[in-house]
Amino acid sequence: MSINRRRLLLALLIISGILNYADRQIIAVLKPLLQDRLQWSDSDYGHLTAIFQFAAAFAYLGSGWVVDRVGWRTANTIAVGTWSAAAMAHAAARTLGQFAVARIALGATESLGTPTAIKTIAVLFAARERSAALGAMNAAGNVGAIVTPLFAPALALTFGWQAAFLITGGAGLVWVAAWLLVMAGEKVPAGANPDAGITVNDGARAAAGAVLLRGEPVSWGVVLNDRRTWAIAGGKVLSDQVWWFLLFWAPDFFHRVFHLDMLRFAVPLAVIYGAAACGSLLGGFASGRLIARGMGVTDARKATMLVCALLVTPVPIALLVDNYWIAVALLSLTLAAHQGFSVNLFALATDVTPSSRVGTVISVAALCGNLSGMVVLQAAGWLIGGGYGYGPLFGLAAVAYLLALGWVRLLLPKGRDAERALMA
Repeated sequence: MSINRRRLLLALLIISGILNYADRQIIAVLKPLLQDRLQWSDSDYGHLTAIFQFAAAFAYLGSGWVVDRVGWRTANTIAVGTWSAAAMAHAAARTLGQFAVARIALGATESLGTPTAIKTIAVLFAARERSAALGAMNAAGNVGAIVTPLFAPALALTFGWQAAFLITGGAGLVWVAAWLLVMAGEKVPAGANPDAGITVNDGARAAAGAVLLRGEPVSWGVVLNDRRTWAIAGGKVLSDQVWWFLLFWAPDFFHRVFHLDMLRFAVPLAVIYGAAACGSLLGGFASGRLIARGMGVTDARKATMLVCALLVTPVPIALLVDNYWIAVALLSLTLAAHQGFSVNLFALATDVTPSSRVGTVISVAALCGNLSGMVVLQAAGWLIGGGYGYGPLFGLAAVAYLLALGWVRLLLPKGRDAERALMA
């Protein structure tokens, strides 16, 4: 596959990531309006965000297996098409129960997104290129989180909140048409699985050239008995909770603490997620440069993750300041560090996991990360609605990444010999 073709596919993945985050975040951006119009309490909103996480987590039990089974070409079409339809279904909801059904559908279908995108990148890019590609893909979500608060309030106030859901969801159906058009022009070798990709393997295998990766059955026993799976899953449990908490509660934080309305908190949120996008790109670039300078692959990922973990520790100071732009700076640093950490955790997963089961391992890790997100989102509703404020949640965020890195280091061996054994 030519480099131009791979870049085109990466560009489409980036766009799908933008749409993914727009679909999931729009409810957070419109929270003040929806809460007023539909009479939700903070606990109601916490329940809606938690049930989204639960649906995604439950669906991850099978989504990665599906991706590995059907191949990345078909999986991309299924993923974006189904979650876009679920996003549009929110426009028909009026009661809390109906919104819950729509959130369940969106969470379940969006569970295909992460394993599909990472599987595609693992297939198309070698290790020296992979972290940069993952960084670009991860940054896409941040772009979605930037543009959503900029356009969704204006759409909702001008055309009604239903239009905001219909337009963001409908954009995904346009993406599906574009993907099918690109895939229709892709030539597949005679006798090959049309949903397979060309894997650029690392080390000695790369010298032998590209190897055709076919969709194939994956043994759950092998995946679940492999400590590499649980190293990545534990890292996701401890780090993802911070991302989900801030994704769904940062708009409320600025509304409640600094008294900003939907239009006024749009720019602070755009700045925060712009910084997160930069962190994603820099995180991928940093570990790639360390590898290019001769550092071992897993050591380079872990070193970058350590720097990111340390950058998160000042986040509780955001609760002590009077100027909301100082809080914006602290949350920007936090989410930039999160994305740098996340990129390298995903890259580490593709580095140490055989490509034939990357999708399944990522789905297990994402399941665990979503379960932790579900818990923290529901806890946020109870704590904030109960008058305890944001203190306990920001305190947890400050140490979460150091704990996550400690877990990863505990389960994965150190040194080049151990690294070669893991990658065998």
